[in-house]
Amino acid sequence: MPFSDASRLLRDAGLPKWALLLALSTALVVFLELFALPASLLIGPMVAAIALALTVGKGKLRVPFWPLQFGQVLVGLMMARTITPNILGTMAKDAPLFLLFIFSVIAIATGLGWLLTRWQVLPGTTAVWGSSPGGASAMVIMSEAYGADARLVAFMQYLRVVFVAVGASVISRLWVAADGAEPPLVLFPEIDWPAFAATMAFAAFCAYGVRRLRLQGGSIIVPLFLGALLQGMGLLKIELPMWLLAIAYALVGWSIGLRFTRSIIEHVARALPRVSACIVLLMALCGCMAVALHVFAGIDPLTAYLATSPGGADSVAIIAASSDVDVPFVMAMQTGRFLVILMIGPMLARFIARRSGLAENPA
Repeated sequence: MPFSDASRLLRDAGLPKWALLLALSTALVVFLELFALPASLLIGPMVAAIALALTVGKGKLRVPFWPLQFGQVLVGLMMARTITPNILGTMAKDAPLFLLFIFSVIAIATGLGWLLTRWQVLPGTTAVWGSSPGGASAMVIMSEAYGADARLVAFMQYLRVVFVAVGASVISRLWVAADGAEPPLVLFPEIDWPAFAATMAFAAFCAYGVRRLRLQGGSIIVPLFLGALLQGMGLLKIELPMWLLAIAYALVGWSIGLRFTRSIIEHVARALPRVSACIVLLMALCGCMAVALHVFAGIDPLTAYLATSPGGADSVAIIAASSDVDVPFVMAMQTGRFLVILMIGPMLARFIARRSGLAENPA
């Protein structure tokens, strides 16, 4: 069916566009979950929104500000929940080793982002944010606050998430036999209602405070650091049922996808070969670092590989939990790198932007 005919068919379908978006998002999430694809709860809605934006028309739908802000805060709290005293203790015990490998991975990823910028594969700081080996959803949200094109950053980040997750899954099964299967997705778990109420109140406070103070990237940074601090002090139990996180992921994914245009898709298609090559090179270099971690620090090979994998911390956590590895070490390395890139990412991006002199937002 020609593209124009498909567009006309959707416009004439008579379905409310939000209902169509929700139905398509749900179908894509279910399909991606069948293949255990990481970040399916975000990638599915984002792809559905892209399809709707390209067929029904750009500018017809927009995610309202406050639901999106609240969804971003929930993503920050989800990351804060993973920063436990056990992980912090592991990081403190071997601080020099952690810092060496954390900064090495960041330096390699930033160097590849700089090369993509120099080659003008992607504009300005977009390549730097897209190459950042931190939490993918956080990098997408923060990149937009600092002037990068969130659509292209999302393309780079989630393409790398898929590459890294597939690579880590294959290696974990070939190198060391897995102890169990990946846990199923439970949307409606039992809820600690007092903790849930406290979490929602804290999330609302963070969303309002960030808006009031106009903090760049604050919708991720504020709930992450404050939430982790209060959790570590025993003052807050972060209770986030999966159905609520699914809503938050969908809001973020829709916000990105609905802004895609045909010119952006064409740009993505042109950039795909070189971006893919850089991702494979980054994975290979991080693999070399894993070898060094095994040889010089005595860390078992699979633990070293998962610890140095460049991003996709949530999928790495699932793989680590079902394998015979040192899970606290893996998550400490992943969490430490994420925290460092949160602190220095904006400075790196601005530095490269000044050196490159390239404009943002090509479409």
